[in-house]
Amino acid sequence: MVKYGVNTIFHDFQPGLARGIGAESIINKIQIPTKQAFEFAGYMSADHKISSLLTLKYGLRLSGFTNYNCDSVFFYNNQYQLTDIKDYSNRFYGSYWNLEPRFGLIYLLSESSSIKAFYSRNTQYLQMAQNSNAGTPLDIWFSSSNTVKPQISDQVGAGYFHNFFDNRIETSVELFYKHMNNTIDFKDFANLLLNSRMEGELRFGKSYSYGAEFLLKINFEKVSGWLAYTYSQAKRKIDEVNFGREYLAPYDKPHDISVVLNYSATNRITLGANWVFSTGVPVTFPAGKAIIAGTPIPIFTGRNEYRMPNYHRLDLSISIKNKPKPDRNWSSDLNISFYNLYNRKNAWAINFVNDKENPGRIKAIMTYLFPIVPSISYNITF
Repeated sequence: MVKYGVNTIFHDFQPGLARGIGAESIINKIQIPTKQAFEFAGYMSADHKISSLLTLKYGLRLSGFTNYNCDSVFFYNNQYQLTDIKDYSNRFYGSYWNLEPRFGLIYLLSESSSIKAFYSRNTQYLQMAQNSNAGTPLDIWFSSSNTVKPQISDQVGAGYFHNFFDNRIETSVELFYKHMNNTIDFKDFANLLLNSRMEGELRFGKSYSYGAEFLLKINFEKVSGWLAYTYSQAKRKIDEVNFGREYLAPYDKPHDISVVLNYSATNRITLGANWVFSTGVPVTFPAGKAIIAGTPIPIFTGRNEYRMPNYHRLDLSISIKNKPKPDRNWSSDLNISFYNLYNRKNAWAINFVNDKENPGRIKAIMTYLFPIVPSISYNITF
């Protein structure tokens, strides 16, 4: 069987705008140049049954990205110094084209078990750079341009799959490794506040990740759900970041667990539970302080050497359907849910401030979002 298709995406980027309010404001209008871009893709994939036990899946994708209509395109040299600013109003510029092959093998060991292996190359034309300091997180999306090259990843993996009880219980374990080129990150001590030339604060290098994924999925008449666990590591190596030393990627989470359970108590009442846990993401905390003019100043060491507290929460829900009636042409259901049932204070940001009660000392203050959140909804379907 052969599948093929094409798609096009139009992007309209408005990265940021800052301006003061009132005549006495000390902030002038600062705007990161807006622009548009087109993303294209065409693909073909096929399945080839080599034998009754072995199946080959393969495909090829051609992707493209081109920028359009920006009146201030910045150009930097190898030392990241600004060398030129050009006007590309109503013109195309900064185009990229990439081939993305992929292959997969499926070998049936029996009617209920199989081994799978795959390789794929993917191109990402939009990348996110994250400020890893402990304070308010700052995540900024960057599109491919004359400065930012698209990130290209090569991933390989293999897995074992086995089903039980007429496929009512599914189990699997998969191993993977991914290598990425043109990874972006902010340089050390980057200027991120009200900076209209943010691309000049970026640095480029390589990254990789690897891990194992385990899945147990059940689907019985009254009970369904799954237990998923992932162990992984993700690291980066960028010459001008962290003094050239390898460091943890900002999305590295060695342990990630999710448990989902649904129970159909009756034909009308369904109970649901969802529990998630993940290791806290890497973050850069101050390791000491220096006193300058009587004011304590935090001293930061390596990039992403610490972690935020672990994240976990429990959600519960109950759904009650109305009694069906032959002469009724509509149905309804009542949903009651509790988000973060045990009111876990999951850290969103940790800021370090001067301790007013102990002058000369710095204390950490945690900011968290979304304590226990109950909700009720009533839905009517015609």
